[in-house]
Amino acid sequence: MDVFALFSARVANAMQVLYPEVGPDLLARIVVEPPRDAAHGDLSTNAAMIVAKPLGKSPRDIAAALVEHFKHDADVTSVEIAGPGFVNFRLDAPIWHQVLRAIAEQGADYGRSSLGGGEPVNIEYVSANPTGPMHVGHTRGAVFGDTLAALMAFSGFDVTREYYINDAGSQIDTLARSTLLRYREALGESIEIPSGLYPGDYLIPVGEALKAEFGTTLLDKPEAEAIALAKDRVLKAMLELIKADLARLGIHHDVFFSERQLHGQGGDIDLTLAWLREKGMVYEGRLEAPKGKTPDEWEDREQTLFRATDYGDDIDRPLIKSDGSYTYFAADIAYHRNKFLRGFKHMINVLGADHSGYVKRLQAATKAVSLNAADMDVRICQLVRLLKNGEPFKMSKRSGDLVTLADVVDEVGADATRFMLMYRRNDASMDFDFALVKEQTKDNPVFYVQYAHARAYSIFKTAAKDMPELDLSPKSLAAAEIERIITPAELDLVRVLAAWPRTVTAAAIAHEPHRIAFYVHELAAALHGFWAKGKDDPQLRFVNQQDPKLTLARLALVDAVRQVIVNGLGILGVSAPTELS
Repeated sequence: MDVFALFSARVANAMQVLYPEVGPDLLARIVVEPPRDAAHGDLSTNAAMIVAKPLGKSPRDIAAALVEHFKHDADVTSVEIAGPGFVNFRLDAPIWHQVLRAIAEQGADYGRSSLGGGEPVNIEYVSANPTGPMHVGHTRGAVFGDTLAALMAFSGFDVTREYYINDAGSQIDTLARSTLLRYREALGESIEIPSGLYPGDYLIPVGEALKAEFGTTLLDKPEAEAIALAKDRVLKAMLELIKADLARLGIHHDVFFSERQLHGQGGDIDLTLAWLREKGMVYEGRLEAPKGKTPDEWEDREQTLFRATDYGDDIDRPLIKSDGSYTYFAADIAYHRNKFLRGFKHMINVLGADHSGYVKRLQAATKAVSLNAADMDVRICQLVRLLKNGEPFKMSKRSGDLVTLADVVDEVGADATRFMLMYRRNDASMDFDFALVKEQTKDNPVFYVQYAHARAYSIFKTAAKDMPELDLSPKSLAAAEIERIITPAELDLVRVLAAWPRTVTAAAIAHEPHRIAFYVHELAAALHGFWAKGKDDPQLRFVNQQDPKLTLARLALVDAVRQVIVNGLGILGVSAPTELS
């Protein structure tokens, strides 16, 4: 049960009854949400202020009419006008009891919605160059994308998790040359790795594998042929390494799309460029030099340009380089047309901080290749700074010059890595302090939330020990007298539970999965806070040996908290342990 959705519908119905001339566009702008100050009530709506101007009426007059209407609602204990025309509601206890029953009935599905209506959505994330193991710079985008995918699936979308393999650029030739050096090393040669090649020792096994497959024969082959053979082997090895790294965080993609399949005569880029020409989206022209560029630094020439400004970009974009090869953006356009032709009208790309300049061009490309039928959201993940006790943290590096994803997981575990990377907005830079993440204190968010789940189990253990005659089965909990949950402290905890469906929906609409991490932390705090009150006031303890029925009702409340924490951590890809060492 979603209390906010329920009252949104009731407010909309009231407006239609009171003011039949109010249309659906205005009704869609009406919001029912918690008031900023909890002392003002349980719910607040802006309905009066939304419709006042179109109706030519005073917001407070409309609010007064709403107040009068809701005085007859059995679930409302009081309703009043606040400020310029907000209407605040206080709800009766039975509405909160319905929330607990809904959680008991729906279990793992509580908060799940049909928001997406089964619409396909393509979420592309990670997409790191396949030139080595995942490093910490990739990890934030990997966790963000995977959590967003889980959130969207939980919200009723048909999600495809996609990885775009950048395997067609010059960096792949460099990778192949680096591998051939390791091959020579495997054959017993003493090597030096020059600047510009990849120095990481992760290429040593690939060199050994080339030796096992080819012996010394690669030494006798023309360089181009040797590079081609090495390229195929090392790309396969690096992709396996990347998949293994991602698996350590529970991340698995549905599609690995190779950039190489876009290239070649008659490939997607050729076909897309021909299609763009046919639609008049390409022309031959000149671009002004970027600001700060001197004539010596800028080649003023006529070139093939995509009309990106027609679709919201700042400038038109080149598609063909001076040497006749396609630009990287030409491949981007072809790739997103490929996505659209595969049936995706909703696309989300998760990119690193160094790609913030790509947002408008990717959105322009998506609009163009879909003839404005598809939408593209680009989520930028800002940088992560590694610290230990507030100081920059250095670790051994398998990649030659970068801290790897594996290093981070080895240090703090997958749960802490995932939760902490989601416990901040993706568009804000963040500090990842290894010392804090390993602390078992309330200052460590992931420990705090997991401890709340473990505490719920410990409460049941206490009940089983102190009241062995009490039936604690799910059937018994479902039949508990929830009506006994009436104290302000208990109902405050239920109010937090009631916010879960709304939180999920809002997070999915905004593509902001960090809201899930924030919410489960808030719920954990509410449980810990109630438990602390019970230490001071015996009447608020979960286990009351003198009142078995009240104990069972409160245990049903605890089980509801436990279930919602599990649901939230499930979206975050974090485990819910029953005890912590």
